[in-house]
Amino acid sequence: MDVQDVKAAQRKVETRAKPSPKGLTPARQRQKVKQQPSEESAPVAEQVITQELANWIKQNANNLKIRQTDRRWAAEVVNDFRENLLRFLRSCTDQPLFQSADFLTTGSYFEKVKIHSPDEFDMMLKLQVPNRLTIAELDRGLFYRIDLTRSTRTPVQAFLLENQLTLSSRKVLTETYRLVRKFLKTYKVPDECCRWEVNRKNPYSPAVTLSLCRTDKSSDELISVDVVPALEVQGWPAPVRNGPDVDNWLGKKARQEIRGLPCYYVPKRLKGRNLSEDAKESWRISFSHIEKKMITSHGNKKTCCESNATKCCRKQCLKLLKSLIEGLKQRFPDELDDLCSYHGKTVFLHTLSSRFEDSMWTRQQLPSCFLQLVLALEDRAREGFLPHFFVPECNLFSPAVFHRRGLAFLVSALEEQRREGLPLLKPADPVPPLRPKTISAETFTEVSTEESAAVRPAVGTKLVLMFAVALVCLSFLIQTMGAGNNY
Repeated sequence: MDVQDVKAAQRKVETRAKPSPKGLTPARQRQKVKQQPSEESAPVAEQVITQELANWIKQNANNLKIRQTDRRWAAEVVNDFRENLLRFLRSCTDQPLFQSADFLTTGSYFEKVKIHSPDEFDMMLKLQVPNRLTIAELDRGLFYRIDLTRSTRTPVQAFLLENQLTLSSRKVLTETYRLVRKFLKTYKVPDECCRWEVNRKNPYSPAVTLSLCRTDKSSDELISVDVVPALEVQGWPAPVRNGPDVDNWLGKKARQEIRGLPCYYVPKRLKGRNLSEDAKESWRISFSHIEKKMITSHGNKKTCCESNATKCCRKQCLKLLKSLIEGLKQRFPDELDDLCSYHGKTVFLHTLSSRFEDSMWTRQQLPSCFLQLVLALEDRAREGFLPHFFVPECNLFSPAVFHRRGLAFLVSALEEQRREGLPLLKPADPVPPLRPKTISAETFTEVSTEESAAVRPAVGTKLVLMFAVALVCLSFLIQTMGAGNNY
């Protein structure tokens, strides 16, 4: 190869390394680069973690645990709702497609990374569809149009468009709303103090969202449940066929097992105006069942967290990151409106793939591991590049889904948190109990004590004023007597 050929090859490599016009960079290449130690990763190694900061992080991690009493009560209420809804659907003769449905538990609660309170639950309602399908990509591997390869007379026929081939996401979601509302007309919550309500439909949400409220206070939500209809499909589409990059972390065998699992598609439409008919009927691919599998079986040596001797801090780090994101969104709701916990979860999965050894996540290293995670989110936001863990061509920080000003603000906010010692993670007020309770005599006594304590400063102020007035009067009297003696 001569010099000109070498230069041409170099130009070709440089061209491939540049971002595409859409702002997307080949994720496989970027991920390999990120696994190398970078200069931006240096601040964590050099940052001095004071004992006070380490204690704050550890204490906050302990405070994020859910009370056992709250967990038990919430599980009882939600399980009863799920079992009775499933029984209703299987006996519902007016909609045969839902008679064979089954629930798949997903989300942070079942991944055991829920924080503060068990107040949110996700339920994926699996629907069986014919195996012969045509999956057409609509948007960089997340959204698809689903068509039957040939006409059918199976129960799915009621949810096809006029062409009798395309599965309508709107029809499936609308029917799920109808069935859930019909179910609630006869269902009673085990706790007589509560009732379920169906929330207003969100045009971009794939879920039927319900709120558990007190019967006497309609605005007080105790638990939120998302019932998400999903199509179970065997075989992964081309954009995700290689599977997630977990070879070094979970192993090649685990990767093959993951690729053998079915895919699920939920009825979520693309955002934007002037959408095409395909985009209005789009389905989004979901990997929540695989995320649950990876987070619950997270160890590189396959023995992590199976005994007290091999406990790691991975889940604690994710909980702390979720808490930090939640705190940032509460403090800056407008500036960080695009930020969500899934961004933190995606950064977490990428970090596990690059820092895969169990020895890197021991319980003693919780403060430093968490700061590594915070810096990883900060670096991704600074670059404006966060590839979806399963769909690498999809950038979760692209301008189309996350505004540039919001990313710049997120970088500044995370820098401020690290510089000031993570003030949002300082011990906060305890979370009130989830289960509704009546006011007891002891509670009334405590309230009365607090009220009397609040009155004490006011009484003290009055006494000081009275003493000052008395001194002024006494001084005036002495001066008057002195003036009388002069005469």
